[in-house]
Amino acid sequence: MLFRSWASEVEAPWPDVATVTDHVGVPHLVVTRHALVREVLADPVAYRPDNALDAVTPMPVTALRVLAGHRFRLPPTLANNSGASHPEIRSIVAGALHPARVAAQRPWLTALVRDRVTRLAATLDAGAPVDLHADLAADLPLLVLARLVELPDAPVGAVKEFARAALELFWAPLDADRQLALATEVGRFHRVLRDFAATGGGLAAELRAAGHAPDVVVGALFFLLVAGQETTSQFLTLLLHRLAGEPAVRTGLGTGELAVADVVEEGLRLEPPIVTWRRVATEDGTLGGTAVPAGTSLVLWLARAGRDPAVVESPDEFRPGQRGSRRHLAFGAGAHRCVGDVLARMEAAVVVTEAGRLLDGVTVVRPPWCPDNLTFRMPDAFVIRRTEAPGPVDRGRTAAR
Repeated sequence: MLFRSWASEVEAPWPDVATVTDHVGVPHLVVTRHALVREVLADPVAYRPDNALDAVTPMPVTALRVLAGHRFRLPPTLANNSGASHPEIRSIVAGALHPARVAAQRPWLTALVRDRVTRLAATLDAGAPVDLHADLAADLPLLVLARLVELPDAPVGAVKEFARAALELFWAPLDADRQLALATEVGRFHRVLRDFAATGGGLAAELRAAGHAPDVVVGALFFLLVAGQETTSQFLTLLLHRLAGEPAVRTGLGTGELAVADVVEEGLRLEPPIVTWRRVATEDGTLGGTAVPAGTSLVLWLARAGRDPAVVESPDEFRPGQRGSRRHLAFGAGAHRCVGDVLARMEAAVVVTEAGRLLDGVTVVRPPWCPDNLTFRMPDAFVIRRTEAPGPVDRGRTAAR
């Protein structure tokens, strides 16, 4: 779905570039074609990320006062930074998420997921339902991230509530009362981040040592807590739900005919947690034959680009390893490509490997529900119940471990 208030399904016919007016009357150019989305992402001069954190629903004075009271500021750091400081900040964050450091977390994460899966399987076998979002996927990325970058010692629930509140505050259509409530929650946690940025170790200490101002350290932590973990937990839930309806894929995983990595990539292509991303044109130009005046807001439809038939052989089918499957833009492209892509892939591979067997012989009691949001899917639950005993492939997969 592309922003429910625009009433447009991803499968509906769309031109390569279309002008759409949002719920508050602001026009945007929606870019749907893979090549054009990539062209914009790859050109940080003509298309800047300065509007990445502009609130989709302009905030009322009451909400702005609340944020100001908490000294809430998000200077250019990562996703919203088109300045000279971006490469160095990105390099420091990338070092914390280096592939070698990510790989070192895999045994710990595998043990944690395996333990949870054992308990969830017992619950299912006893005839009770389980929520694979709340009971398995929701907190995993945060727990891994905390080990990698030494995040604040805050309760997991509080961090998750803050992250979802931030995604809603900046990217959802809202009324003034809801904006005020969300601003209060986001502002309160922002104060916690500010305190940690001044004294914390790990990534925060590295950014301070490099001479970055406290607000920049807070901004980097903000992006990690929002984009670095919440989007991954969303993807894990969406991928598990998709696999529940793909028995042939689960069988292929169990027999080894399909690679876990290919399943993850196809999941990223078809079920990305980030549906769109924004850029603003800095100069007059054209895109796919459409005039783009300076100052134009562009909405890059990443999810639609993943289904471009010019790139993918069977765009609407879940076929791991098919031509074009890995050319999705779920992590973006160019100078602002997601710095945590290796981490997200590792987490997804572990969950698919260890938890895939939970989906055999079950029925979906409650599929994920996603609220209206321009950019983020934000699934809230995924509840299943056992309907039949696990099959031989399931038992073989378990024994193979």
